[in-house]
Amino acid sequence: MNETIINVRHLFAGYNNNAIMEDLNFDVQSGEVFVILGGSGCGKSTVLKHMIGLVPPVSGQVFIHGEDIITARGGERNRLLATIGVAFQNGALFGSMTVLENITLPLIEFTDLPREAIEAIARVKLDLVDMGHALYLLPDELSGGMKKRAAIARAMALDPAILFLDEPSAGLDPLTSAELDRLILELAKSLKITFVIVTHELESILSISDRVIMLGKEKKGIIAQGDPKKLKADPSNPYVYNFFNRNPS
Repeated sequence: MNETIINVRHLFAGYNNNAIMEDLNFDVQSGEVFVILGGSGCGKSTVLKHMIGLVPPVSGQVFIHGEDIITARGGERNRLLATIGVAFQNGALFGSMTVLENITLPLIEFTDLPREAIEAIARVKLDLVDMGHALYLLPDELSGGMKKRAAIARAMALDPAILFLDEPSAGLDPLTSAELDRLILELAKSLKITFVIVTHELESILSISDRVIMLGKEKKGIIAQGDPKKLKADPSNPYVYNFFNRNPS
């Protein structure tokens, strides 16, 4: 059985003491593709921001490698952050920098490697996402899919054990989205990276995820979890069944 790499315990997700999700408890196993899904506005991206330590929750704990990223400070926090990579929905690439320069940023900030080594590592990461041909392009010269790939390459710069992706398929056409799904599966298999992905794209969920949790806005909590293909076939919860089968409720 795979090792548990993330433990979320009694997480009340929200802002300014206003919880939009209450008492969330779930684990993520090493090496799996784990998806957080749900309807629009249910708090998926907020939960992700808590999990990466970007925004403090109302209350609760998020253990990564057994250490709580919510309370970690100083060197302990930096060490934890170095084990995770994040690619946000819009890519968050710096527009005045080339693709190669964008990928070198984490290496410049968190390592003491010489410039030649940093650029060599960045080139390897870009090759992994089929972006080796775009080293010197600016973000404005990239397609939507290329921006997503470049963001993933930057997220992998420090060889993280975990990659968090926020709506990776948002704004992509079906073919480009399918190509990105294939890339995620290849990286998970070849590099043994654990993926935590926020998405509501049903085709992606069914094709790449090992396990999911589904958040319910009205319940303010987890309304389903497990293998998405089994959830799709299980009519016991009409809302969940209709979601996975695209049935209007």
